[in-house]
Amino acid sequence: DLTENPLPAVPSASFRGFTDLQSLAVPLALECPGGGDAWQDVTVDRSSRLCQGQRSLCNSSQQLAWPCPENSVCAPDGPGLVQCLCEGPFHGYRCLREVGAVGLPLPLQQQGLPWCSLLSWQGTFPMLLFGGILGTATVSLSLLLWGTQRRKAKSP
Repeated sequence: DLTENPLPAVPSASFRGFTDLQSLAVPLALECPGGGDAWQDVTVDRSSRLCQGQRSLCNSSQQLAWPCPENSVCAPDGPGLVQCLCEGPFHGYRCLREVGAVGLPLPLQQQGLPWCSLLSWQGTFPMLLFGGILGTATVSLSLLLWGTQRRKAKSP
């Protein structure tokens, strides 16, 4: 119940994620979030506006302003709001990356290099591999510099 809300306007993005919202009372001066088309029934009282039965714009007969890209499906995201979710094995920007697709050229995989399998994960950062290489390089360089500087410090 937002009938006592003093704000002159409530942004539609404020209701992002409210997919289970089925009844909302707003002041008479305000429209229902997402507009009248986002609700099945809009009742105007003497002091408030009652918005009931949130509609999904994904399965409506109206054309969406931004249709979902290939490999994705439309899903409601609140009153008058939609989101495009990647389906199946796809993920990433515009659902163009496929899970399990290897990022290395085929000849490197055929050589049987042990680190190739660590680099082929999609969507995860190889923290163990990165930390191991960084730690080994740091310790090696530190030992090398310590040994060379120690020799200089001992000489008269």
